[in-house]
Amino acid sequence: MASSVDSKSHAVARLGMLGGAFDPPHSAHYALAQAAIDQLQLDQLRIIPTGQAWHKTRTLTSAEHRVAMCQLGFAGLDRAVVDPRETQRSGATYTFDTLSELRAEFPAAQLFLVLGEDQARAFTTWHRWEAIADLAIICVAARADESGATGGFSTQSAPTPPFQRLELPLLPVSATDIRQRVASHKSVSPLVFDSVARYIEQHHLYLTT
Repeated sequence: MASSVDSKSHAVARLGMLGGAFDPPHSAHYALAQAAIDQLQLDQLRIIPTGQAWHKTRTLTSAEHRVAMCQLGFAGLDRAVVDPRETQRSGATYTFDTLSELRAEFPAAQLFLVLGEDQARAFTTWHRWEAIADLAIICVAARADESGATGGFSTQSAPTPPFQRLELPLLPVSATDIRQRVASHKSVSPLVFDSVARYIEQHHLYLTT
């Protein structure tokens, strides 16, 4: 099951990073994490909630809540580790800095950066994206559509750097929709795990959008 960041008791040869707002973490995030662990044969996958995201126009829910929801949402996933380091930084949060820290902590490990399709499309606008590609193998979720065909993003036609493809089933879930459902007092089951839904209710999150 998901563990805390100080869980480093075994050798890590293949280390993945999955970053995001996780506002809130939902079933598609979990499926992507599971696919990355299985298909990339990762020893460990760091789930990293973003801190002050330079590319987000809206204000994120407090880091304390997003980290807590990640601990709940990924609790059943073996080899997943919730890592709050980006939420503990001041100023803008950059993936390059996080990967550089992981490289220093795990100098012998192969690093993998796991992205969703929307992140992959914008990748060449990221801070020091070329250096990121030198640090880690970029792995992109390729979701099938309702007919079973791959969606609009193609890892083969993607610009430099080359991307490795991860297979995912059709999962029409978004954090935006979940927040809107909560604000409208609609059920968010099964879009998030019950533990996350209870946390949202207990802390009165997303009641306004």
